[in-house]
Amino acid sequence: MEEGRSLAYTEPVADPSAMQDQRCGGGGTVRNAFAPPTRHLARIVVMATALCVLWGGEARAQQKIGYIDSQAILEKLPEYASVEQKLDQLEDEWRAEIEAQEEQVQALRDEYRAWELLYTDEERRQKQAAIQKAREKVDRLRQRYFGPDGRLYTRQQELMRPIQERILDATEEVATEEGYDYVFDKSEKVLFMYARQDHNLNRRVLRALGITPGQQTEGQ
Repeated sequence: MEEGRSLAYTEPVADPSAMQDQRCGGGGTVRNAFAPPTRHLARIVVMATALCVLWGGEARAQQKIGYIDSQAILEKLPEYASVEQKLDQLEDEWRAEIEAQEEQVQALRDEYRAWELLYTDEERRQKQAAIQKAREKVDRLRQRYFGPDGRLYTRQQELMRPIQERILDATEEVATEEGYDYVFDKSEKVLFMYARQDHNLNRRVLRALGITPGQQTEGQ
């Protein structure tokens, strides 16, 4: 990032415990409404010195502060809907693969229960080992696709990065042209007890992105 650039996006945090399926009864793990709902714009990090301005007495009168709601801006961008569609398709494909593997595990369990009394001790050990091995295979597959460094998370980063950069660039453009010293993102991480609407830069950022405020993106 160039010197003097006061805004920066961070990557979304993929927490395995927060990535449970929110759409279909626990059939797999999904994006945390990075999820979504956000589904999924990374948060703007602001420096501690910027926060001091909010309570800084004399300094407060000398600084010009604005804010955006990055999620609201994100949902207006047509390319975001396209990214969401691609991620949903991948998610569905990978969940279907995991579910197919889980069905195989269940078939092994059902077979074991049906014939358990007829197995020798050695056969029981072999069958139990086969079930455990199949179960571990499913767990590895789920981790590969939906874990904190899994393919869904990685693909999300790749697809979202250009959009994040566009919003960041547009925000910086508006802030520079209109003389704002700091711009905060109030969508999640920054708590606003009160914010005057005339400091809301969403409409100006959208115009900088080529979006007419009020227009609907395709599919909305």
